[in-house]
Amino acid sequence: MKNLLLILLMVLFITPCGSVEISTNPACHKNLKRVSMETVKIAPDRKHFILHLSGDRYIPWGHNYASVDIMERLANDPARVEREFNEMKACGTTVVRIHPEMPRILVGRDRVEPHALEQLRKLLKIAENSGIHLIITGLACYKIKDRMTWYDTMDEQERWKTQAFFWEIIARTCVDSPAIFAYDLVNEPAPFGKNADGWYMGRMGDVEFCQRLSIDPGQRNGDDIFRDWTQRMIAAIRKHDRTHLITMGMLPYPDMYKAAAEQLDFISPHLYPETGKVDDELKLLKQFDWGKPIVISETFPLNCGTDDERDFLLKSRAFAQGWLGHWPDESPAKLAELKKNGKATIENAIWLAWVELFQEIGPQMTGKETH
Repeated sequence: MKNLLLILLMVLFITPCGSVEISTNPACHKNLKRVSMETVKIAPDRKHFILHLSGDRYIPWGHNYASVDIMERLANDPARVEREFNEMKACGTTVVRIHPEMPRILVGRDRVEPHALEQLRKLLKIAENSGIHLIITGLACYKIKDRMTWYDTMDEQERWKTQAFFWEIIARTCVDSPAIFAYDLVNEPAPFGKNADGWYMGRMGDVEFCQRLSIDPGQRNGDDIFRDWTQRMIAAIRKHDRTHLITMGMLPYPDMYKAAAEQLDFISPHLYPETGKVDDELKLLKQFDWGKPIVISETFPLNCGTDDERDFLLKSRAFAQGWLGHWPDESPAKLAELKKNGKATIENAIWLAWVELFQEIGPQMTGKETH
C-alpha cells in the first residue's frame, strides 16, 4: 500500500501520455441503471475467472478506493461513495478493492458496531447497482490514531481469534451479495517480527499499511505461521460463505508468501515498476506463478512514468489476469478541469495521468478492443 505522500516524489518521473477524454456526462453523477450481477468463480482450467451462471470471462480491471476511510465516507457522505462508484464505472472499472476500517467495525473482542454493518450493506448495494465487483481487504488498522488498545495488547492467539471473528462477521454480512469478487485476508503481512517491533510496520506519515502475524514466533518459521494463520482465517470465512473467492495482498517477495498461497484461490501481488526496469518487474511477477490466477491488486506509476506503467501493464497480460491501480480523491472531471485551467498541482497531474492511462488501455486489458 502506497501513501499519497510518496506520489509527490514522482515529479522527476512524470511523462506525458496521450490525451483521453474524461467523461463529464451528468449521468456519471447520478445512479446508473442497476445491472444484474453474476458471481465470479475460477474457470475450470484454473487459469482465469468466469461469471456464474453465464460462463463469460471476467477480467478484474479497477482500483483501490478510499484506502483509509471507506467506512467513514459511508457514514458521513454515502452519496459521495455512490457518485464515485458511478464515475469509476464510467471509466471502465470492473472491480474495486476496499479496506473497511477494523476499528469502526469491532468495539470489543466479540462485539460489533451495528451501524458499521449497515454501512457495509449499503456499500454492497452501491456496488450491485453500479455493476462493480468488490475485493474486501480485512483487518485494516492503518490510521495510527484510531488503533484499538484492547486489540493490540492481546497475545497472538487471542488476536488471531479476534481476527477470525472479524472475518466471520464480514462473511456473514456479504455471503448473499453477487458483488463480492473476493475476500482479501490482510494487506501485505509479514509472518513475524520481534516483540519490541510491535504488530505494525511500513509507517508512512500517520498510517501503517502492513502488519505482522506474530511477534512471538518461538520455533516456528514463516511458512509455519502463514499456513496456520491462513487456514484459520479461511475456516472462519467458510463457516458462512463457501462461494466467494479468497486471496491475500502480497508484498513483492514471492518466496515469503508461497506457503500462504497454497490455500488461496488466486494470487494478489503488489507491483510498482521502476523507471527503465519494466522487464525486471515482469520477471518478479512471473515468480508468483504458482498455478493459480494472478491479480495485481496494487500498481501505479509511482516509481516510473506512465509510459513505463503502460508497458508493464500490457506486457503483464502474459502472466496476470487482473489489475488494480488507485482511484483519486478528486473526481476525474475536476482534475481535467484543473489541468485545462492551468491550476493542476503535481499531485493532480499524476492522478489524472493514471486515470487517462486506465481509460486509454482499458479495452486492451479487458479484451474489448475494437479494430
